[in-house]
Amino acid sequence: MPANWWMLLLAAPLLAQSPVKTGLQFSDFYLHDPFILAHQPTKTYYLYNGAGARQLGGQRAGVVAYKSKDLLHWDGPYPVFQVPDGLWADPAQGVWAPEVHQYRGKFYLLATLHNNKSPLPYEDEAKLPVYNGRKAKPHLRGTQIFVADTPGGPFAPISNSAAPPSGLMTLDGTLYVENGLPHMVYAHEWIQILDGTIEAVPLTPDLTARAGEPFLLFKASEAPWLRDAPKPAGKLPTYVTDGPCLYLTRKGKLLMLWSSYRDGLYVETLAYSTTGKLRGPWKQGGVLVGNDSGHGMLFHSFEGQLMMVLHQPFRQARGKLFEMEDTGDTLRIKRQIVH
Repeated sequence: MPANWWMLLLAAPLLAQSPVKTGLQFSDFYLHDPFILAHQPTKTYYLYNGAGARQLGGQRAGVVAYKSKDLLHWDGPYPVFQVPDGLWADPAQGVWAPEVHQYRGKFYLLATLHNNKSPLPYEDEAKLPVYNGRKAKPHLRGTQIFVADTPGGPFAPISNSAAPPSGLMTLDGTLYVENGLPHMVYAHEWIQILDGTIEAVPLTPDLTARAGEPFLLFKASEAPWLRDAPKPAGKLPTYVTDGPCLYLTRKGKLLMLWSSYRDGLYVETLAYSTTGKLRGPWKQGGVLVGNDSGHGMLFHSFEGQLMMVLHQPFRQARGKLFEMEDTGDTLRIKRQIVH
């Protein structure tokens, strides 16, 4: 049996999708959980976005990419991935927070998949949080890894499981390599544990399996601006963690962008590892961007400028782009790129 048998068995053909348009700006298309890869060999920026089955012309959700040379004008959408049959996930239930990382000469897509037809056990229905007016019951949700030879895909599975353990309801996995050892850093869903967490799990060098047990980085409630917010009477306190993105400053300090809610609106915030290592301990900073904005990530432009992209508002979201300053100790916003 060939080594890439999962790819051969599970790769799904890319179907017809929405027509490709040119000269798009961020205001022209919905964008949720944005991720930009700056592909140096072709001087092309790839912007990845989850896509529903309808947009992809079939019964499978997936991921599309937009391409740009200047970060202002984009062509797309181009389909790069559709959820194949044979996985634990339901192909029709959407794809969240796609990220593409270049690693060991390949391009790896990390995408959060779902299967709400496969519930996870819970102890007490009275302790389930209410979301959108009904009890939110935990079910299979996790980030799985896919691979391609180019940033434009198509991406195929490298295994048939999410990286975090399947008993954990998780999302928004990102890749972080420390001392040559890859890790997936992810959010443990507040729906399952009420006080959402950011956790990490070590991976084997080829990213196909866990190389150890998950470990806790921090809880959402550790953020003082979130912990001290008043809670409605009679409701369980809940704290959301979303969208971790790790960054080493020019002085070697390890920071993390992550998102939560303050007064019902999405925010982008910062945390700091006091040791410069992934295991921390972690200290919480203040809110970086408010106004119902979040799920940001960092990248460098081809000119060497540190950039941040996020979405705003949370619903019917559009992309927002910022020039950033790395002070060595923290990050600051220099200006927003308006287009």
